[in-house]
Amino acid sequence: MNVVIILSLLLVTAGPSQARKVSVGVPVLDVTMSQFFIAQERGYFAKEGLEVDLVLMRGGVSNQALIAGGVEFSAVPTAGVQAALQGAPLKVIFSAFHKPMFWLYARPEIRAVRDLIGKKVAVSSLGAAGDAALRELFKKNGMNEERDAAVLAIGTTATRLSALASGAVDAAMMTFPHNLTAAESGFRELVSFLNSDIVQMQGAVVARDGLLQSDPALVEKFLRATIKGFLHHTGNRVGTVAVLRRALKTSDEVAGKAYDLVRPAITPEGILSEDLQRRYIAPLVERSGRKEAPSLNRLFDFSMARKIQTELKAEGFKP
Repeated sequence: MNVVIILSLLLVTAGPSQARKVSVGVPVLDVTMSQFFIAQERGYFAKEGLEVDLVLMRGGVSNQALIAGGVEFSAVPTAGVQAALQGAPLKVIFSAFHKPMFWLYARPEIRAVRDLIGKKVAVSSLGAAGDAALRELFKKNGMNEERDAAVLAIGTTATRLSALASGAVDAAMMTFPHNLTAAESGFRELVSFLNSDIVQMQGAVVARDGLLQSDPALVEKFLRATIKGFLHHTGNRVGTVAVLRRALKTSDEVAGKAYDLVRPAITPEGILSEDLQRRYIAPLVERSGRKEAPSLNRLFDFSMARKIQTELKAEGFKP
């Protein structure tokens, strides 16, 4: 009997350790989350001993959950930086894309951005990336972002498209692939933000200062797997399209269109240059009412991403 007990204990000890569960607040499940989809499907998270759950949350809710410790990471950088400007202990540590991947669609009779004065425009949630991009667009067109149009938090892209179709709103911010559906339904594309000069992070990782200090090993494991997923996205079109097809439950054709569409927005190595960082925070600082911007290292910390990129190159990592 003692031999059986000893053997059982040895087997338990030799077995795989239990994966660390990690929750990530994400605003959408679309092509901007491809690095996470890939890291899950190809086992990059599992190799780091992580079991990652992508929790769909509105931007504001995700941000609150991150600050309160309800999730370990957030993929809602605009809300995170806005909170950090107000003193929240948050930092952006990675960003897959640096251009807004939104399209503004409106009823056919609306032909220009200024035609939205006095109209209703749908976004996912106030303070999220789409809302920030829309308000920057209003400003560039000489509009008052607070008074000239009613910006309404409607929720998911599908819900926003339904609101546009029903006439509940006059225009809506779309993400892929609903921008294609909006065009097919006869709505007018007013703006493709991918072609604008607006800098905006998408597919980012935001972390609490507390976690960066108390458990840097966990942060590094999560970020290493995410960066591997990012490198797979940037270097393996066929493999990424297959992952997107399954994750988004769509066709190869639509997944391929999404992949090709977002390539111009990819951030080199997932690390924003200081110039892009400054351009990104400028409108957020102005909107926050601050007289001057805080130091960039208060809002961003790409040091771990740089370290991981260097290590993966030295290892000869191939996605």
